[in-house]
Amino acid sequence: MSSASPVLLEGSWKHRSVAARGARFHVAEQGDGPLVVLLHGFPQFWWTWRAQLRSFSDAGYHAVAMDLRGYGASDKTPRGYDLPSLADDVAAVIASLGSADAIVVAHDWGGFVGWTLANRHPKSVRRLVSVSSPHPVRLRSALVRHPKQLNRSAHALSMQSPWLPERRFTRSNAAKVDQLLHQWSAPGWPDLPTSMTYRRAFQLGNTPFCAAEYHRWLVRSAFRPDGLRYAHNMKRPISVPVLQVHGAKDRCFLPDVAQGSGRYVAAPYRWRLLEGVGHFPHEEAPDRFDAEVLSWLADPEPDR
Repeated sequence: MSSASPVLLEGSWKHRSVAARGARFHVAEQGDGPLVVLLHGFPQFWWTWRAQLRSFSDAGYHAVAMDLRGYGASDKTPRGYDLPSLADDVAAVIASLGSADAIVVAHDWGGFVGWTLANRHPKSVRRLVSVSSPHPVRLRSALVRHPKQLNRSAHALSMQSPWLPERRFTRSNAAKVDQLLHQWSAPGWPDLPTSMTYRRAFQLGNTPFCAAEYHRWLVRSAFRPDGLRYAHNMKRPISVPVLQVHGAKDRCFLPDVAQGSGRYVAAPYRWRLLEGVGHFPHEEAPDRFDAEVLSWLADPEPDR
């Protein structure tokens, strides 16, 4: 893998490619110990977890930040962007990494994948940390009953037309990516170098199409058999411990929408709201975020 790539950024981690489900998935990894798989959201890629790769590995974990299908240096396939398939991807990557299960820390769209993974492959998940991500059934309900959340999700609705969203997101050197990062975060984040890193990565290959396909499936499947079946299955409470971390100033997914997700957890569940933080707590306040997560992982009774 070439270090000149806009997504294979250098650091204390190592890059490698993992084969799973007929595709190649890029991961950046650091450390030894219990496996922690880090799943990014939209419109980002593995690099969003750069602070956690260091801090989690320092805490004795094997930290692995994965590019989801269609993002970063992972394969950009023509299909496979429904949540069940994406969850199957992660379960297969965990197995390919040589582990029976993993702690899964998942943000935004990665969080939806994480919730789905814990429901669909509970034996693959030791614990789940959902970051800025309501349970998918909770979100579906909010989009119907919560006008303010529907307004905050306008970006997903705008992606339903063919080709136009991809062109809009790549126009002016992916300025739309910068707009969303600032719109969803608390004031002061991101700085220009961080924004430019995400803008460059989003323009790589077919990333805009793949990212749009995630949102297209979410909306278009709502009344199709596959989407109805998914929603029905997701109502079954998951059986793995969950920590849900949310920023009080999240302007993408409202905190009160996310907080109701605990009803879909039959195992120990803990909710943490971080004051002064927006949609990207692991980047906006990495020290506070890491302390919260690592403390919970070290707690043998995580429901307290």
